[in-house]
Formats: sequence, structure tokens, C-alpha cells
Amino acid sequence: MLRPKLPAMPQPTGPATPPVAATVVEPTTITPGTPIPPPAPAAPVSSRPVVQLAPGTALALVGGGTAVVLVVGAVLVSMLLAVAVTGASVAVCAVVLRSLLNADAKRR
Repeated sequence: MLRPKLPAMPQPTGPATPPVAATVVEPTTITPGTPIPPPAPAAPVSSRPVVQLAPGTALALVGGGTAVVLVVGAVLVSMLLAVAVTGASVAVCAVVLRSLLNADAKRR
């Protein structure tokens, strides 16, 4: 009942070629050719990469940087506002609790 059922092995459908047991590999001889002289350098190559910015690319970079600064600024301002609102609400709660406790103490 709990034994797994193993699938039957499929039979090959086409003609099968038997593997060749004794394959002989013959070494090839290497004949040296005529060496090619290296080409003379035309100009000295600079080691620093050259970056060329088109006017459209520069404008896109400036626009993207401005967008990033605006988004980060908005996030930081919203976090500061959340902290300020939380602090103000905690201060109001403290004043209310203090007045309630003082009023209760005066009545006794």
C-alpha cells in the first residue's frame, strides 16, 4: 500500500549504435609556420578611459540626480514630521494625565 510505484524503463525506438570500444587516436604533427611580425603602434594608448557625454545624456543625468535629491529630501522631511507629531502627541498626553492626577489629588 505504501510502496512507491517505479516507472517502467522506456524501450529505444530507433536503431542504436553500439559504442566503439577500441578507438585509436593518431597524433598529428605540428609544423611551425612563419612568424608574423607585430604591427608597429600607431599612437600611444592612454590608460584612462575616455567618457564622452552628449548634451542629452548630461541633461538626463542632471534630471535623474535632481529627482533622487527631491525624493530623498521628501522622505527625510516626512520622517522628521512624523517624529515631531509623535512628540507633540506624547506631550499633550502627558499634560492631560498630569492635570487628571493633580485634580484627583486635590479632591482628597
